[in-house]
Amino acid sequence: MSSPIAVRNPSPTASIFNHKSQQKPRLAAQYLQAVSQADSLRRSSAASVMTGSTATATLTDKDSSITASTLVDGESTGGGGRRSGATTHGHWDEKPSLLNTPTVAPNSTQVFQTKHVEFGHCADERFRHISQHIPGTLFPHHNEDDPPYYILLSTYISYVILICIGHVRDFFGKKLRTREYRHLMPNNGYAALNSDFDSFYTRRLKLRIDDCFSRPVTLVPGRTIVLLDRVSNDHNKHYEFTRTHTRALNVSSYNYLGFAQATGGCADAVEDGLKRYGLSALASRAEGGTLDLHLQAEALVARFLGQEDSIIASMGFATNSATLPALVGKHCLVISDEYNHASIRVGLRLSGAMVRTCKHNDVKDLERVLREAISQGQPRTHRPWKKILVVVEGLYSMEGSLANIPAIVALKKRYKFYLYVDEAHSIGGMGPQGRGVLNYFHVNPKDVDIMMGTFTKSFGASGGYIAGSKALISALRPRVQGSSYAESITPAVLTQIVASMGSIMGIDCPEYYQSLTIAKSKERSRLRVLEGLERVPTAETKGFEHLGPAPQHLLPHWLTLPRELRDGSEGRERLHRLAFNARYLSRGLAKLGFIVFGHEDSPIIPMLTFNPGKMPLFSRMMTERKVPIVVVIVGYPAVPLVASRIRFCLSASHTKWDVDELLRACDEIGTVLDLKFAGGSHWTVEEVIERAVELVNSDD
Repeated sequence: MSSPIAVRNPSPTASIFNHKSQQKPRLAAQYLQAVSQADSLRRSSAASVMTGSTATATLTDKDSSITASTLVDGESTGGGGRRSGATTHGHWDEKPSLLNTPTVAPNSTQVFQTKHVEFGHCADERFRHISQHIPGTLFPHHNEDDPPYYILLSTYISYVILICIGHVRDFFGKKLRTREYRHLMPNNGYAALNSDFDSFYTRRLKLRIDDCFSRPVTLVPGRTIVLLDRVSNDHNKHYEFTRTHTRALNVSSYNYLGFAQATGGCADAVEDGLKRYGLSALASRAEGGTLDLHLQAEALVARFLGQEDSIIASMGFATNSATLPALVGKHCLVISDEYNHASIRVGLRLSGAMVRTCKHNDVKDLERVLREAISQGQPRTHRPWKKILVVVEGLYSMEGSLANIPAIVALKKRYKFYLYVDEAHSIGGMGPQGRGVLNYFHVNPKDVDIMMGTFTKSFGASGGYIAGSKALISALRPRVQGSSYAESITPAVLTQIVASMGSIMGIDCPEYYQSLTIAKSKERSRLRVLEGLERVPTAETKGFEHLGPAPQHLLPHWLTLPRELRDGSEGRERLHRLAFNARYLSRGLAKLGFIVFGHEDSPIIPMLTFNPGKMPLFSRMMTERKVPIVVVIVGYPAVPLVASRIRFCLSASHTKWDVDELLRACDEIGTVLDLKFAGGSHWTVEEVIERAVELVNSDD
């Protein structure tokens, strides 16, 4: 088959890794890389050749569109090869490659207003899907496969060996190399500033794989990302930059809708905002830092969510940690999902409320805890609780699972508790209109008391929001320090929030309704096999008016958006591309035999490795491919000890051919590292790629 990324010439070998000087492997990672390379050389896979002519014209940094005659982004780097130091102004002049040239050349009628390295070019309508759960149908429970016992046993043994070696090194190090351990021991009458026990995990376990974390990058973190290459000569204690860089496929950034772009309508709007407002408001919201943009953004967020009012803050983590203490306190009960984010846990600790946990995404266990808490009341006195608050996430960032919102709302109406939903990862990227997990389940937003979310993931900005009734927001506004006393969101970020959110909603103008008519006809043909569509609410349904376009008065009068952003067509396109990519990768990995957690419509796809040593190996081998791929590895304590995983974060900026390349990479490296533990019938990677549309649209 042709290459899933772009044009390339036939290769004399079938190796999936860069050609390097032959050296004797010294580390386990190098050894496994050599094994994988030898295995690839033995396989007789045909070289990827793309049909059609290859364009040679390059796109300068000032160009914003690509047609059939201009395919290559002049700012992008090569497809996997490392390059020498950057040229003037941080740009590189390089040849067409896998990562900067579209696989399918556009025809003379197609004009893309994005750079391919930032937002992939794909005009094929087959690779689209709609993210939603039909009301009245059963929400499927995800069955997680268990690995073989030898995998679990080897995982525990690996941690035991690492811990024992670490303690032995600490014991002898304090005796024989006191200079290096001075910060961990009492010195000159001072106690040790850092506890050797508290820092043990960081020093003895994480340090071994630290090269896979916090990789320095440059330029736009879009469809691709540019890594600044570095080396360490002291086992990851210090790094030195090699003055080279690597362009890689990016499945590590929270860029769900692909708004992380340096060009396009939103970027142009931000530039106009900078010229009008400058860089910062230079004050907190409680003082002189409230711009008209803040008020417009809060009104637009409330309209977007279907709530009466909202508060915006400059930091997503602080949005949770500062709001929860203002909501609950002593003599209040909070029931929290066991996998809730750290920001929620910090906020609950600060609140002083009684906290009970329920099993992850288990509605029956939530009801059990509720019944027990209501019947028993407060400890010792058994008085009724002042209030009960249930806190869940819409989409869990480490699990990829969706909260069963319809079932929780049904419990809420029965037991009369308040519901707080954190939509940091679901807002913007889930649902037919991008309104988050409530939109995905078609739940009336008025059934949720407090809605929280961030602008970092789907809107290409930063900060967070709290939305609810007018009375609630008015009471919270002076008490949420993360909004009133922290630095106010900068004008550039506010403009990005307003422009991206407005493009998802569409603006109330004649072009919007023309585009909506065309979109409905396409969706009708795409969803013709689904039953129950008549139960799906629309903007004309009572309680769901927020699904309509944004009124023009909610946007700044000076904001000028291109037609494709005003009419909402680009926003719908991004939502449908993300929905296809997410379901395709999730189902594709499962068909290849990997254990995959989470819901199949989630843009976060965790793939289990279990053994801690396989995490860094997978990450390093992915970056060593001819088409490098940057992934996120997650281990303890962020996840359970034996549940180490690779986390893929997909984006609307990825094309179907990008996901093809990712599946091929996972298939080859997963075979080498023995990661295919799932049961059931498995497909070959080429069968998965060939039947992608069927795989995404099937009901299984």
